[in-house]
Amino acid sequence: RQGSELSGWARGRWTYEGIDLNHNFADLNTALWDAEDNDLVPHEFPNHYIPIPEYYTLANATVAPETRAVIAWMQRVPFVLSANLHGGELVVTYPFDMTRTYWKAQELTPTPDDGVFRWLATVYATANLAMASGERRRCHYDDFARLGNIINGADWHTVPGSMNDFSYLHTNCFEITVELSCDKFPHASELPQEWENNRESLLLFMEQVHRGIKGVVRDSDTEQGIPNAIISVDGINHDIRT
Repeated sequence: RQGSELSGWARGRWTYEGIDLNHNFADLNTALWDAEDNDLVPHEFPNHYIPIPEYYTLANATVAPETRAVIAWMQRVPFVLSANLHGGELVVTYPFDMTRTYWKAQELTPTPDDGVFRWLATVYATANLAMASGERRRCHYDDFARLGNIINGADWHTVPGSMNDFSYLHTNCFEITVELSCDKFPHASELPQEWENNRESLLLFMEQVHRGIKGVVRDSDTEQGIPNAIISVDGINHDIRT
């Protein structure tokens, strides 16, 4: 009701328990990168479906019930494409969201599937009416228009424990973040225009689920499907499971 004129950017960011849901997922990045530095991937440490650390599953861990519920949902349903919607900027970000150099606030940190993520982000950004507008202005300090309105999340600002990184490392899901509008809290009267700005982008993004290779992995003798078959692609150090 206050709108952005009277609300600070942090309004509504934390839960009643004081947890920022945007940083609340398990940090799987650090374990993966440590294993890579020690040449343990993928023979001794997986490059996908990375297990959740034991400390994160303890009853007294600082994990919001909302986060636990979303993780259970992701484990139950084999999602492969996702976007989470934020406000306060006009840009599409893609993993990794956390910088590989732990003390750096921003650093280009691409995934092994960087080409796919850049494509997904570009599909959304180029169809978004506000981002693609010839009258596009900066929201704040960053000139994202010169970057095509997309950026590697960690190259913007590091976010340890993001849902994007967790989705990529713990499940088959490729997830991006869409910053929908310069105005973090648009008034109700502005929502129809926000819908028009994003409708085609949302549809085009969902259609990308049909890109790539599809099929069923079968036993050559019995013709029965093989569950959880691991699919590896040469040159991409991130496998996928059926």
